[in-house]
Amino acid sequence: MSAMRNILLFAAFVSSCLLPATAQATRSAIDPLLKQPLQSQVLAGEELRHFLLKRVPALPAIHSPEDWQKEADRLREHELSVIYHGWPPAWVEAKPQFEKVAEITRPGYRIVKLRYEIVPGFSSTALLYEPEHITGKMPAILDVNGHGAGGKAVEHKQKRCINQARRGIFALSLEWIGMGELSSPDNEHNQIGLLDLAGANGVGLFYLAMRRGIDYLYDDPRVDRARIGVTGLSGGGWQTMLLSTLDIRVGPAVPVAGFSSLTTAIEHPEYAGDAEQDGADMRAVADYAHLMALRAPRPTLLIYNAMDDCCFRAGVVKQGVYTDIQPFFALMGSPENLQWYENENPGTHNYQIDSREQSYRFFDRAFHLQASDKEDADTDTEVQTAAELAVGIPANNLTIVGLARQLAQAIHHDPPAQADAAWVEKQRQQLREVVRFAPVTVTHAWPVSETHERGLESRGYRFEFSNGLSAPGVLLESAVRPRSGGTTLLISDTGRASMLVEAGNDVNRGQRVLVLDPLLFGENIPGTGDDLSGLAQMVNTVGERPLGLDAAQVAAIAHWLQEDAIDGSGTPGARIVPPNHGAAPMRIVTNGPRGETVAVVAAAIMPELYSSIESRHAIASLGDLITHPVDYHDAQVMMCLDLYRYFDFNTMRLIAAPVKIDLTGEDPEPIFW
Repeated sequence: MSAMRNILLFAAFVSSCLLPATAQATRSAIDPLLKQPLQSQVLAGEELRHFLLKRVPALPAIHSPEDWQKEADRLREHELSVIYHGWPPAWVEAKPQFEKVAEITRPGYRIVKLRYEIVPGFSSTALLYEPEHITGKMPAILDVNGHGAGGKAVEHKQKRCINQARRGIFALSLEWIGMGELSSPDNEHNQIGLLDLAGANGVGLFYLAMRRGIDYLYDDPRVDRARIGVTGLSGGGWQTMLLSTLDIRVGPAVPVAGFSSLTTAIEHPEYAGDAEQDGADMRAVADYAHLMALRAPRPTLLIYNAMDDCCFRAGVVKQGVYTDIQPFFALMGSPENLQWYENENPGTHNYQIDSREQSYRFFDRAFHLQASDKEDADTDTEVQTAAELAVGIPANNLTIVGLARQLAQAIHHDPPAQADAAWVEKQRQQLREVVRFAPVTVTHAWPVSETHERGLESRGYRFEFSNGLSAPGVLLESAVRPRSGGTTLLISDTGRASMLVEAGNDVNRGQRVLVLDPLLFGENIPGTGDDLSGLAQMVNTVGERPLGLDAAQVAAIAHWLQEDAIDGSGTPGARIVPPNHGAAPMRIVTNGPRGETVAVVAAAIMPELYSSIESRHAIASLGDLITHPVDYHDAQVMMCLDLYRYFDFNTMRLIAAPVKIDLTGEDPEPIFW
């Protein structure tokens, strides 16, 4: 018994001595390392906020009306070129096509039901509220819609159109894409990302939809072309601002609680609005503050709400949309033409009777009408149901998604049989421009955590980049196995914790593994993470691209890994000694289409940094996003203007050569667990 006991003790002793040399990366060891918090989302939000603030275009310093007029013309031309980017000129320049469907006679006015074409195959509806008695040339107002499900049948919109018509004003009420009769999941506003992907700036569709209304009124022989106005609430306020600043045919305008300056939107991301309000490049050269200045000296009444419960609260937005713009109206000799009204009753997000009567008074004065500024007493009884106001759209009417598919069908990616160096370099440069790739460096690798236990070494980093943004990552390697497998970078659409099996397998194969969350991935979602779509759109609207920012972060990490400076932060001025083993290209493994796209774009731009890419849960083509649409929230990095228009994975694979790219990877089985 004593001998047996001694043998067992000796075996246990030997086993304990050998344990470090045979220890493997286990699930229980790696899982908490990947889940450890490395970066506050609040901090990431602040970084992105400051990144965006640096890109807010400054208002120009203009000293004469003549100089401002020249600058205004330049800005207007630039913004229209952005809006119409990728749209066929024949569609943009098409004459308005409105069809009368029916008419409703009411006391003091009549409602004419209209159907009109936005672009070929995509129709919308409208209601023209006509005065009962038409004499000579009469003024007109385009009444645009907000984000109200009822569309043109929304109560407050009907009421102002009725009262405008009874005052002797033609009131054209447009349906809005995604609302009322155009309500459909395929018309949800974030779907314009698919139009961007196919090469047509999505905001262009919304602009054409509302501009057709001005085209119609301008061509109506009964309308006084010198007296055409626009008004609307919320999204309609945004439409009012955009249309009335860029279309010089519009005279007086009353936007109601519909927009803020870019500075305010960055400070309050909840004010950023929907996708069309932050269209790609829309605010890179001219912010909405600039566009408001383009209104000078045309009569403008800004209505905001004291306690707005949606967005654009008066006290928050006033500086950027009113105070900053006053000098431009003064410069043009009409300081009184920029007016501000703060609604206090009810003071929430509304265009109710107090604000409507303010608009009646404003338009009466601008149009030189003699009318009461009070709403007609019987207005409530004149409101119609949505069914009564329905016009009807064709059964095969296009949607945003349908239009994107149509545009995508005309795209063909036919790479040459032999991709020579000149072709590759030209394509690579164009890809850089499409994704707005700007190289960055790791300025500080902040070691948040470090462990060395049971043969496994880990370091949790917060990587700070030269553009002010950052990304968290976990570096793993075996302390007992020779590092013969190179370096692997892991990126997952659902965050680094989901790469547990891949990380464990690769460490056990003798690889150094870095599991990274680039911008808008995993733990690197700024703020609370509730408005990922809005954050991506804000990046796009200032002229950057999330895809380019992420590709630059991946390239910077590859450089950092090649320097082999993983032992913490160096002292300023310290000389980095290059590794004696040379710079080895890095392998990338991704999980999900977002990570796949980032990795392939990164390799196509700087192929010398990478050896191979293996993508799991990937897509075969960017066109799949249009054929089988996913929620914008889940694909925001990929919704990059012109990306599919010029590139697909097959062409980027050629540009990335000799990097080996496999988009058919399968989920790995765990080994040594």
